[in-house]
Amino acid sequence: MAGIDRWAQGFADKARRYQAAQQQTERLRLTASSANGVVRVTVGADGNVTGLELNNKVRTMPPEDLAAQILDTMRRAQAGIADRVSEVMTAQLGDEDQQTRAELLGNLRSRFPRQEDEAEEEEETPPPPPPAGKPAAADDEDNSPW
Repeated sequence: MAGIDRWAQGFADKARRYQAAQQQTERLRLTASSANGVVRVTVGADGNVTGLELNNKVRTMPPEDLAAQILDTMRRAQAGIADRVSEVMTAQLGDEDQQTRAELLGNLRSRFPRQEDEAEEEEETPPPPPPAGKPAAADDEDNSPW
């Protein structure tokens, strides 16, 4: 019985680590700015835009140039998603489940490829630590990068 209890405890611990990794990943935010500083885009780990800032110079820009800058800046912000998710997974899971990790990160890298010029990539909003003993809030799992 002691062996089964250890196995069950190990399984429960692993599930908690995966849940913590998922929660941290869902809180990730990556931001990039255009080279001229006109556009600033923030995305979540699922690639969706969570913030868009435009400065007053947009009033003098042709719409097609503005659209191209927005899309380019969004793609540069998205290009860091796989690396940030990898960092979270390493911190929470260590070397566990390398095959699962490789598949997940490979999927993210194919969806959000690295851009040639990421010099303007800015910061990741650091996720706050999960509250101790507080259950995770129910969320729309369709947007989860897991």
